[in-house]
Amino acid sequence: MSKKHPVVVVTGSSGAGTTTVKRAFEHIFKREDLTAVVIEGDSMHSLGRVDFKTAMQKAEAAGNKHFSHFGPEANDFAGLAKIFQTYGKSGLGKKRYYIHSDEEAAQHNARLGTKLKPGEFTPWEDIPKGTDLLFYEGLHGMVVTDKVDMARYVDLAIGVVPVVNLEWIQKIHRDGAERGYSADVIVDTILRRMPDYVNYITPQFSRTDINFQRVPTVDTSNPFIARDIPTPDESFVIVRFRDPKGVDFPYLLNMIPNSFMSRRNNIVVPGGKMGFAMELILEPRIQELVASSKK
Repeated sequence: MSKKHPVVVVTGSSGAGTTTVKRAFEHIFKREDLTAVVIEGDSMHSLGRVDFKTAMQKAEAAGNKHFSHFGPEANDFAGLAKIFQTYGKSGLGKKRYYIHSDEEAAQHNARLGTKLKPGEFTPWEDIPKGTDLLFYEGLHGMVVTDKVDMARYVDLAIGVVPVVNLEWIQKIHRDGAERGYSADVIVDTILRRMPDYVNYITPQFSRTDINFQRVPTVDTSNPFIARDIPTPDESFVIVRFRDPKGVDFPYLLNMIPNSFMSRRNNIVVPGGKMGFAMELILEPRIQELVASSKK
């Protein structure tokens, strides 16, 4: 952990509400006039799209049917921990981008003078001097293994994750509508990822400082036949504080309509107020980190 150069991590499963999270932090950074260096989780994959498919086929041929983007074989855990450590010590380091689409490829190629394609990485670039904090958003920000301990370098860790059935519904609809995958292929992907999900994704949420978990209020008991993704208004968000000391729960309950406490360290808010709740809860934490770094 670093007093001088704070490292803030948002870690969570795909479809957990990343757009809401990014917007909340963008608002906070703008109001506080902060310059954040952003590290995208996908940029720390160890394999590009083509290489990943090849590696997965080789793994399956060798009898490994659980090779996935969630595990250490497809990600550079040590490299990500090194970025956190280096930035915490010096405020410097290197970053890159993973290109998801033709639009992103065009933007980066225009900026870099390259001819990169979707599924490839940009070259490593120096993190600019003078940034106020590092902000990571992705799948693996708090991974701890027998070889890597990312958590030791993180100053504030936020977990954002839906209940698992909702996560599956979101994946089924996204992969079917946007990527044209069949139901069988999607189910196969979910099953293939399960061991890595249990071993590397889920344990992170016991290390985070605050978790935001979206829970639908409609029946999601069979996610494989759900016709629609439950909307935020059909959900609650459970906010869990690892350490509730110093949390002004009466203030939060007063500011967020229809919220309530379910345990001494849990507050439940309407799903549509998730972004608002994030800003109320996280802005003071960011203010404190940055103020400490400037002393």
